[in-house]
Amino acid sequence: MIGIYGGTFDPVHFGHLRTALEVKEAFALDEIRLIPCFIPPHRDSPSAPASMRLRMLELALENRTNMTVDTREIDRGGPSYMVETLMSLRAEIGERPLLLFIGADAFTGLTAWYQWRRLFEFAHVVVMTRPGFNAQVVDGFLTNRLTDDRQVLNEYSAGYLFFQSVTRLEISATAIRQIIAKHRDPGFLLPESVIQYIRQHKLY
Repeated sequence: MIGIYGGTFDPVHFGHLRTALEVKEAFALDEIRLIPCFIPPHRDSPSAPASMRLRMLELALENRTNMTVDTREIDRGGPSYMVETLMSLRAEIGERPLLLFIGADAFTGLTAWYQWRRLFEFAHVVVMTRPGFNAQVVDGFLTNRLTDDRQVLNEYSAGYLFFQSVTRLEISATAIRQIIAKHRDPGFLLPESVIQYIRQHKLY
């Protein structure tokens, strides 16, 4: 199975990296790809340019096996619509199971995503939640795709909705940018290599 985890990564931090590692292990993924978006359709534009967000992600994943950076949204340019990303991935990987990982906050706004129903044509959607999270699925389209059987995700290439508990690290990129803007030390919130890159290029 292949997993993908998208975001602005502005900057990437241990909250992103820890959850990516946990789901890679939980689903025994052959590979998980972190995909930095170019222009997020549903939020403000990132503070750092795409090339620098990409470089910080590459630095964070150095020496990590089976955790890679996928540049297709940056290469494509324009608004980063996940359905287009999944479509291009599916064309490359054939019928292998593909898991799209999103956070619980993103899931609450899923029905506002561009062609959101079509996501399930190309991938399973796995919502990463806090321990004890009570999933509220009221949309009939989503209810019909909900499963708690992990094996189903292996047996089919796409089409199901699954909730997976992960360790929730209370770290936010917004808070990190604010810390840096106030000339405070962001240590232990993100990799040291990323901190050095931010300082070198005077980001945030």
